[in-house]
Amino acid sequence: MLEREREITLRFLAEPKDVNFGGKVHGGAVMKWIDQAGYACAVGWSGQYCVTIYVGGIRFHRPVLIGNMVEVSAKLVHTGRTSLHVAVEVSAGDPKEGLYTRTTQCMIVFVAVDEEGAPVEVTRWEPQTEGDIALERYAKKLMELQKATEKEVGPHGVVL
Repeated sequence: MLEREREITLRFLAEPKDVNFGGKVHGGAVMKWIDQAGYACAVGWSGQYCVTIYVGGIRFHRPVLIGNMVEVSAKLVHTGRTSLHVAVEVSAGDPKEGLYTRTTQCMIVFVAVDEEGAPVEVTRWEPQTEGDIALERYAKKLMELQKATEKEVGPHGVVL
């Protein structure tokens, strides 16, 4: 039987190619790392190719500096019929010190798909701890907020 992975952590150094005009790591680079870790987590659980359908609750707490050791941790926190909700947290710090501070966090929703791109069912995940129950509750709340927002402005519309 397939061993399902619920969590993954990627570690690497922030490189000069990731710099923005302010001399810090570009937010787009951080978002790419978040998507990569989230994807690896979703695929590890589902055993299927997964596509990102929603990123919500993204919060940048502090910048990542060039040369920082970066840890991007992704954890499955809720499954629907075909969807996987993954909480992602980015931490960074000076590799000489070994102290990491949270820099960014968010929730990503993926859908598992087959070779033709059609959604496929995923194995259900059940929370076991109080912390897991709280994370699942948060994922569901974000989903409700996203649906309410989409209802208000439409699936493709933006109110300015």
